[in-house]
Amino acid sequence: MTASLNVVVLAAGQGKRMYSALPKVLHPLAGKALLAHVLDTARTLAPQSICVVYGHGGDAVRTAFGDGQYASADLAWAKQEPQLGTGHALLQALPKLGGGDVTLVLYGDVPLTRADTLKRLIETASDGSLAVLTVELADPSGYGRIVRDTQGKLTGIVEHKDANDEQRRIREVNTGIMALPTRRLASWLGKLENNNAQQEYYLTDVIKLAVAAAVPVNSAQPASEWESAGVNSKVELSQLERIFQREQATRLLEQGVSLADPARIDIRGTLKCGRDVVIDINCVFEGDVQLEDGASVGANCVLKNVRVAAGAQIHPFCHLEEAVVGANARIGPYARLRPGTKLGEDVHIGNFVEIKNSEFDSHSKANHLAYIGDATVGKKVNIGAGTITCNYDGANKHRTIIEDEAFIGSDTQLVAPVTVGKGATLGAGTTLTKDAPPGELTISRAKQTTLAGWKRPVKKAKGER
Repeated sequence: MTASLNVVVLAAGQGKRMYSALPKVLHPLAGKALLAHVLDTARTLAPQSICVVYGHGGDAVRTAFGDGQYASADLAWAKQEPQLGTGHALLQALPKLGGGDVTLVLYGDVPLTRADTLKRLIETASDGSLAVLTVELADPSGYGRIVRDTQGKLTGIVEHKDANDEQRRIREVNTGIMALPTRRLASWLGKLENNNAQQEYYLTDVIKLAVAAAVPVNSAQPASEWESAGVNSKVELSQLERIFQREQATRLLEQGVSLADPARIDIRGTLKCGRDVVIDINCVFEGDVQLEDGASVGANCVLKNVRVAAGAQIHPFCHLEEAVVGANARIGPYARLRPGTKLGEDVHIGNFVEIKNSEFDSHSKANHLAYIGDATVGKKVNIGAGTITCNYDGANKHRTIIEDEAFIGSDTQLVAPVTVGKGATLGAGTTLTKDAPPGELTISRAKQTTLAGWKRPVKKAKGER
C-alpha cells in the first residue's frame, strides 16, 4: 500500500431501533463494542490519523473510549450536531485529518469488515481515484443502488427513497464504505446539496462531482456479503454475533481444534490453542485464553484470561478467571478458580471447590467442597472436604501457608495468618488458630459426650399446651 491514509469513522447515529439507552456503537458484539471492532480493524491499516464523528450519546461514547488502548494521539473526535447526513458528518472531520493521500470512510455500526478487503479498496484509490465498496444483494431494498453507464463505469449512487422503479431493480448496492482523495474533499463536500427525500447531505453525491471532474470512480467487493452488514436492531446484532462466532469456530477447526459443536461456542476475545485441544459445547472464552497441547474443556465452562497448560482437563460447569492451570491438572466439575490462582502440575481441584489468589504446587489436591483463599499450598498436600481458609478478619486479608505433604482433615478451618508445617496432619473438624508443627498431628475438637437417658422432644398435639 503506497498511499498514506486517514480514517474517518462515522458513529453519530441514534440507533432508535435498538430500543436502548446505550448508544448503538457501544452495544457489544463478541464482548466488545461495535465501534471497538471498527477501530481495531482501522489500526491494522497503519493510518496517519483516525477521527470518530460522534453525535447521539456522544459523551458516553467518548468516555468509553477515552482511556486504555483506544486513548492515543492518533485518535481524534469530531461532534456532528445536528445530524444532517453522511456528507455533513465527514465535513465535521475535515479539520481533524492528517496529511494522508487517501481518506477511508468507515461506519461505527459495521463491525466485521476484513482488513484485507479495506486494503484492496485503498489500493484501488491510491492513484487519486475514488473507490466505493459495493456488494450484490438478493434483496437490495433500503440500500443505495450503484448506477453504471453502458461501459460498466460507475457514475452515481441513488438512495432507495430517491430511486425510480428501474433503479430499484439494481442488485448492486453501496455499502457506504469509501476511499476518497483527501485533497478534493473540502471542495466536494462544500458543493453537496440536500434536495432529496431525506433532506440530508449525502456523501454518495460526491461521485457525481468526481465524474464531473474526470476523477476515475472504481469499486471493490468484499469476499463475504456479511462484511458490509450494519447493525440497526437487536435482531441484526444477534445475526452478526452468530456470523462472527461461526468464523471463529471455523478458524479453530482449520487449526485442528476439536469442537463438539461449532455452533455452540462463544469467543469474546482471543483464544489460542495448541495441538489436539478438545472443547465441548456451550463454552465461553473471554479476554486472552490459551489452551496448550492436549488440553480439554468440558461443557458449559467459562474461561476469562486463563492459561491452561498441556494435558490439563477442565471438567464441565467450571468458571475460571485470571488463573493459571498447570500441566495435567484436573479441574471440576463445578469448580471456580478466581483471580490470582496458580496451579502446578497434576493438581486436582474437585467439585464445588473455590480457589482465590492462591498457589498450589504440584500433585496437591482439594477434591470436594472447599474454599481456599490467599493461601500458599506446597507439594503433595491433601485438603479434605469442607475445609476453608478464614483469610478475612473484617478489615484485612491474611495468608495461610500449607507446606509440602501436609494432610488437612475434613471440615477444618484455618484462621489466617497461620502455617501448617511440612508433613503435618490436621484432624477432622479442627479450627487452627496457631501454627501446626511439622510432622505432628494437631487436633482441635470438643470432647465427645453421651447423655444417658436423654429423650428427644415429642411434638405436642393440636390444642395442647
